[in-house]
Amino acid sequence: MSDIFDFESRNDDYAVMGNPIAHSKSPVIHSHFAAQTAEAVHYTAIQVDPGGFAQAVAHFQATGGKGLNITVPFKQEAWSLVDSMSLRAQRAGAVNTIKFDGNTLYGDNTDGIGLVNDLLNNNKLVLKNKNILLMGAGGASRGVIIPLLEQKPAMLKIVNRTADKALDLAHQFADMGTVKGSGYEALDGEQYDVVINATAASLSGEVPPLPVNIFKSDGVAYDMMYSAEPTAFLKWSALQGVKKNIDGLGMLVEQAAESFYLWRGVRPETLPVIEMLRQEIIKN
Repeated sequence: MSDIFDFESRNDDYAVMGNPIAHSKSPVIHSHFAAQTAEAVHYTAIQVDPGGFAQAVAHFQATGGKGLNITVPFKQEAWSLVDSMSLRAQRAGAVNTIKFDGNTLYGDNTDGIGLVNDLLNNNKLVLKNKNILLMGAGGASRGVIIPLLEQKPAMLKIVNRTADKALDLAHQFADMGTVKGSGYEALDGEQYDVVINATAASLSGEVPPLPVNIFKSDGVAYDMMYSAEPTAFLKWSALQGVKKNIDGLGMLVEQAAESFYLWRGVRPETLPVIEMLRQEIIKN
């Protein structure tokens, strides 16, 4: 019995903070990563009340925590709290991963690289010289723009119901590559290799107002949301003849793997964890 407790005492503590948090898959994902890599990691979920985020982070650090994942609604607050951060986090205006380095906090945003790794590695896509359409101009879009542009697409187009928000976001990242913005009405006659849904429309079963001919003949549809059944957007894209319709489960696991690598210096294998979660979601 004492040997078990001695082993537990050597584990390094990590957690995800958010509100709500009970639905989070992060503890399951990181527990599988830890077992797979034989890393001594103990990972929990912590619900934080509004106004209590900075105090919760300080308490977790003071009690020996090594790092945190941050989810809604605290990513922007985490950005303001850390002492230093990666370029992608700085430009995204949001932090979803914190690494404690002594008394200092280092922030990163792994959402975008999670998306790109899912597209490139798990789905064998090529983004270089492709035309990519990114729907939405909120935090989910902002967090993935740099990693997408680093793949050197021919163009990244940001589209939003409020066109000015898309235009403003495109302007902010214009130094990183060919990026444009518009409203949905300006998409008529345009076609894209990859269409990514970073809006919350799928949560309410809605589909953004895309023209029916938006996909190229071998186009790909990607929804950052996931569920047991295809999302409303992926059902719609399939009706348009799209053969490759991808949900965001792989992105979820890949962004977690990037956090794990930042903390531990070890890259876990993601495909077994994606498949495990897929089966769990279907079963439930």
